[in-house]
Amino acid sequence: MNPLKKLIKQVLSACGFKIYKVRKEFARLQPPNPLVYHQVDLLLDVGANIGQYVIENRQQGYLGQVVSFEPLPDAYETLLENADGDSQWIIHARCAVGSENGQTQINISKNSFSSSLLPMLNTHSDSAPESVYIGTASTPVITLDSIYKRYAKDKKKVFLKIDTQGFEAHVLSGALQSLRSIFAVQLELSLVPLYANQELYPYFLKFFEDHGFYLWQIIPGFIDNESGQSLQFDAIFLRKESPVR
Repeated sequence: MNPLKKLIKQVLSACGFKIYKVRKEFARLQPPNPLVYHQVDLLLDVGANIGQYVIENRQQGYLGQVVSFEPLPDAYETLLENADGDSQWIIHARCAVGSENGQTQINISKNSFSSSLLPMLNTHSDSAPESVYIGTASTPVITLDSIYKRYAKDKKKVFLKIDTQGFEAHVLSGALQSLRSIFAVQLELSLVPLYANQELYPYFLKFFEDHGFYLWQIIPGFIDNESGQSLQFDAIFLRKESPVR
């Protein structure tokens, strides 16, 4: 053994640490970015908040076009600032996305990203006190079908991301035409009710099965810190005619 490595091992051992050799097949813990891996050329970012999802994917190598949608006034202004200078990142006029065009009120949470068009249940606020509602804001609502062709007309692989805090079924209801040409959908699914009248994960498993998608990836999400119970997870669905690699 190299003398330096031996010395380091002895020091760590004296401090109560032990070095283990990691098998090659477990060395890569971070999976490939799905947008990059599948060569997505348009990301529809529904429920963008301040753009965290896009920023993370940019850092992981996604260079394709993005269109973001956000209803909260303050978050929308920050979103515009974060997209400034990125010529491939389009911010649609401030709005929520739902099942029909119109106007509504959105509940604003203390942490911003838990805001929803639906009332929050105690299951959520008890597990994350920083998510409680502190106000409301008026927002336009549009359907994805009403603007889809404007952005996706020349795109080959469209990836729809939905983060709307319990409002996912409404977004999909207004995107039934668009889904016919969408390549993949990522959305947050709940195992227990967190918002009033929201659909839970079995509804979406059946919905995507019925609309020609299969479950491709599950990503761990919101956990109750006190009990350890999983409350939400993200799921990515791909079109069935897409090759399984």
